[in-house]
Amino acid sequence: MNGRERILGRVRRALADVPPDERPYEEAVPREYLRAHGERTTGETVELLAENLADYRAIVHRADAEELPMLVRRLLAEHGSQEVLVPPGLPSGWLAAADPVRIHDRAASTALRLDRVDSVVTGCAVAIAETGTLVLDGSPDQGRRRISLIPDHHICVVRVPDQVVSSLPQALERLDPARPLTWISGPSATSDIELDRVEGVHGPRTLEVILLG
Repeated sequence: MNGRERILGRVRRALADVPPDERPYEEAVPREYLRAHGERTTGETVELLAENLADYRAIVHRADAEELPMLVRRLLAEHGSQEVLVPPGLPSGWLAAADPVRIHDRAASTALRLDRVDSVVTGCAVAIAETGTLVLDGSPDQGRRRISLIPDHHICVVRVPDQVVSSLPQALERLDPARPLTWISGPSATSDIELDRVEGVHGPRTLEVILLG
């Protein structure tokens, strides 16, 4: 028995004679906090997302379904990508016009092998306008967490307006906490004590977001 189990065992024994409806941890937690900062139209919410993504140094593009394949092809070509990582459930049409060799996400692929891949293209679970944050949850069009962290160039497609919410509380309502959630606010960056910014330490140096309308 580890420490956690011993502590929880003591709590259960201490509450053994307390009726379930009187146990403090059974009470519902009140959710009376502000759910969003002001009211916005759908269009205003999408514009706020684009503004905050750009503020985090992500590169924002817009396209409809017909334009998307050629846009993805252009972005991969501009990056000089020879190989692109592909999640198992990525819509095939998104890469229909792309030239790079497709590398499929496999459990046997090592981190070293994935590091040699130039780009990755994924979808997302939800995008938060107020914080400029993209959330990936490991769904088939997003793949495992590591494929969005190791390659140097990440293209993330956000379906608008369906996947865009105003605030964090609204995003949490859509997400399953048991899934492997990856929260992305701009390309990877960190600063040392002198505030010298270094990009690419914890993930892609370049994040390109396509708002798919």
